[in-house]
Amino acid sequence: MKVMVIGKGGREHALCWRLSQSPSVRDLFCTSGNPGIDQIAQPVAIAPTGIPALAGFAAENRIDLTVVGPEEPLSLGIVDQFEARGLKIFGPSRAAAQLEASKTFAKNVMDKAGVPTARFESFTDPAAARRRVQSCTYPMVIKADGLALGKGVTVCHDHATAIAAIAEALEANRFGEAGRQIVIEEFLTGEEVSFFALCDGDRAAPIGLLQDHKTIFDRDQGPNTGGMGAYSPVPGFDAAFEQRVMREVVDPTLATMRAMGMPYKGVLYVGLMVDGDRINVLEFNVRFGDPECQALMMRFSSDLAEAMLSAVEGKIDQAAVRLSPKSAIAIVIASGGYPGEHRKGIAIKGVDRLEGGQPSDLKVQWALDQVRVKVFHAGTAMRDGLLVTDGGRVLTVTAMADSLRKAVAGAYQAADLIEFEGRQLRRDIAYRGLARTQ
Repeated sequence: MKVMVIGKGGREHALCWRLSQSPSVRDLFCTSGNPGIDQIAQPVAIAPTGIPALAGFAAENRIDLTVVGPEEPLSLGIVDQFEARGLKIFGPSRAAAQLEASKTFAKNVMDKAGVPTARFESFTDPAAARRRVQSCTYPMVIKADGLALGKGVTVCHDHATAIAAIAEALEANRFGEAGRQIVIEEFLTGEEVSFFALCDGDRAAPIGLLQDHKTIFDRDQGPNTGGMGAYSPVPGFDAAFEQRVMREVVDPTLATMRAMGMPYKGVLYVGLMVDGDRINVLEFNVRFGDPECQALMMRFSSDLAEAMLSAVEGKIDQAAVRLSPKSAIAIVIASGGYPGEHRKGIAIKGVDRLEGGQPSDLKVQWALDQVRVKVFHAGTAMRDGLLVTDGGRVLTVTAMADSLRKAVAGAYQAADLIEFEGRQLRRDIAYRGLARTQ
């Protein structure tokens, strides 16, 4: 089949890489793209939000399946417009995409479905929100209701921080339309994990549990980012736990969405907080996470295109969904200054040593012999024949091995072969999993 991927980041590079290995895929296209994606997919110069042009290209080129990477085109209704033209596309409708586009909508769905989550209230009036936090128990959390690129969440440890967060969203308009409404909710404690399932509107197939690392610095210090690393599987969370998430979260959510007249198709990301035997849903996303997708695609061992097409056609129960039993890790290399202001156009060295070249260091070569390593491009570009930085999260170095410890060692050995001015990366990705395996 002919497959088109929409997007240009590390997540989309990982999807293209895995799709390029699908026996069912004959031709692979990617809109926007990046220097890594362009090596395996035919580039299409249309922005992810150029929905009419994307639908026109898919129709003219007889694309059999379109896969949407980022959340914005989903929230704008790309699936509805493709389906109106008889085109098959992997992702939820505009109505169903509200599970990510509106935290209030998602919370109301959880409430109807009986899905465990933090107690919450929504506000559009800053005065009413200020009155509410007068009686809150701290810490508590204030979230922009809409899509805020991972920057709309404030954990408030005192009243002053809460007042500032309310003003920032509802009065200073820092998050634009995404912050016109806010959610004030209780603070949950425990351990965060990410769960993914392929959904066909009626049923779902689990495709893995991961743990990501959001903050910029080691030991979960510093400001939140879009994600600095992830690994899978997560020691301590077995198949029985995944079935519990399916039973208590995914299945009732799908049933509720179907009853509301907006059946959910695509991949469902469930952000969980686990505290002993208690689980609570922190959030839903309507697309693959980044960098969780990079680690997940390393482990995905069946035909991804066929599995996605089965979800689109309402036949997920007939899909073959297999994951390698090995461990995979993804480590993000970011620009200096990220997640704040950062420079672009800085030359990157060393990627070619991991893509066909030979490391000169025998210790590094030994480590790489023990693992499968793949570098996914995110914020990169080609300028005058040179690979340069072009974003905050620049590259994701992934590795897979028969143990988490070997995967971590190999990934860091590989990451240290890549150099550019100001680069930063966390040195403790998978530290919780490693501690459990000791």
